[in-house]
Amino acid sequence: MRIVLLYAPPWKIARNGDPIYPPEEGPPDNVDPAAVTEGDFLQSPYGLLTLAAQALRCGFSVQTLNVSNFPWMNIENLVCHLNADLFGLSCVTENRRGVAMLAQLIRNLHPRAHIVVGGPHVTALPIETLRHIQAIDTVVVGEGEETFLELIRCLQEHQSTQGIPGTAWRSSTGFHLGPPRERIADLDMLAPPTDYFELHTLLTSRGCPMQCTFCSSRMMWGKRVSFHSAEYVLDMLETAINRQGQRILSIKDDTFTADRPRALAICDGIRKRHLEFIWSCDTRADYLDEALLFEMRQSGCIRISMGVESASTDILRNINKQLSLERLFDVTQAARRYGIQIRYYMMAGNRGETLETFKQSLDFISRAKPNQFVFSQLHLYPGTKEFDIFMRHGLVSPAIFFTQNFFCLTCFAGNRSDEKCIRKILSTISGVQNCWEYGVADYQKALTRMPNMHSLHVDVCRAYLREGNPDAAERHLHRAVALDFFLPGLIHNLYACIAAARTDIDRCKFHLDEAFAIHPYQVVIENMERLESWLNNRNTQAGAPLTLSPGDGFESTFICRQPECPDPVWRN
Repeated sequence: MRIVLLYAPPWKIARNGDPIYPPEEGPPDNVDPAAVTEGDFLQSPYGLLTLAAQALRCGFSVQTLNVSNFPWMNIENLVCHLNADLFGLSCVTENRRGVAMLAQLIRNLHPRAHIVVGGPHVTALPIETLRHIQAIDTVVVGEGEETFLELIRCLQEHQSTQGIPGTAWRSSTGFHLGPPRERIADLDMLAPPTDYFELHTLLTSRGCPMQCTFCSSRMMWGKRVSFHSAEYVLDMLETAINRQGQRILSIKDDTFTADRPRALAICDGIRKRHLEFIWSCDTRADYLDEALLFEMRQSGCIRISMGVESASTDILRNINKQLSLERLFDVTQAARRYGIQIRYYMMAGNRGETLETFKQSLDFISRAKPNQFVFSQLHLYPGTKEFDIFMRHGLVSPAIFFTQNFFCLTCFAGNRSDEKCIRKILSTISGVQNCWEYGVADYQKALTRMPNMHSLHVDVCRAYLREGNPDAAERHLHRAVALDFFLPGLIHNLYACIAAARTDIDRCKFHLDEAFAIHPYQVVIENMERLESWLNNRNTQAGAPLTLSPGDGFESTFICRQPECPDPVWRN
């Protein structure tokens, strides 16, 4: 049994220099083609990787490829040379059109292959997917590992694939939805994707205890939140860190700290196993407290992202966001005591949104001062309560996802008279916005609580550099090195910043070259470009200082590795 798993692009992407495809095949008219072929969209869904891991553990031949930013002509050539009995595609709303075109391409080139599609979008619309995309044989609904393995066994044994629990299929009599698949009772029975792939992102639980109207988590995972055990998570982390050399990881659970004892056990295990890495996670303010924040920072957590959506109690009620703004404010302030970066995810345009409610959100951000915030507009996803509300009012239907070419179904559900003004403000705060930055005094206070934390000394070093004090920065950097800080590339970058502040250009170049040789962090690349520009423009003669960036701790250039990210080698 030969299996190929693919993460499709959002549409047909043209090669560099070629004209873009028309809107019915290529990008929508109102979308910048480059805007959605970079960043988070490029990362393979974790579910695709865990399906591959289960099949690999069973001894099947599996090739997993992320083609999310490949030119379509390259995809055609690639699929032509792939020879598989089973093709699996991962479908989110954003790449639904690409999935449809890729499925048809596979059908044309490999007419005898079985094509299965899974993911949140088709889980919400299984019958509609089969009705509109004739090339697809089977849709996997919800949690897919056991369903996928049963499908493989049926194909291998030449048995019918119709009727498998957790699937939808077509027959000569129409479209059919099978019985639901029982949720996996023990997630620890699954093969961890880190045993087979080099990953920067991990999932350690499934589902969310809340029921926000805009979120599809409950549709995908059901009412019960399930967790990998702390030991399982620690084993995954140990594999990623000690065997694969990962040093910066992101835990992308819906609510990582929903099980507080487990979160504490993971933090404790990280220290006991001497796992040296820095990490981020997503969670909610009502599942955080000061003791947990302390343990998280002690184990390497340097950034926490929280879904806030709005600071209007009316809007929070409308979207069933059970959030205490007072608790959110207190948690944000508590995180400062340990030097943890806080990012708010915000939304605009929810039902009931007015200029006043929108300004309440902006005012709360100004008062609470997270390190960063990012606004998005309301997106309607199938399977959410929000989509159902709009559908009941006759504003949308499932067919819209198959007949229109939008990337995301973005809408404004607030007061129409305020929409123009709100959109104008949003245009000035597009993307991740920096709101508040730690200074030397802030980090020094954190050091009184954790005097021997090497990453905190690195943070103090950066703060001193921003304040123009390279001597003090160097003292704390020396201390971080003495405490065995584990990211030598970033250490060399900071030494380069110190050398630049002292106008020691030779030493600056030496440290940047050393940093780049270790790992091409984004901040290192940018600093090398700054140095080259400074030298080429002969700013040395004009007396202009060379100023380099010390970075902010949780950023790096992704080394594109299949299948988590699309590898440029495969693109060409």
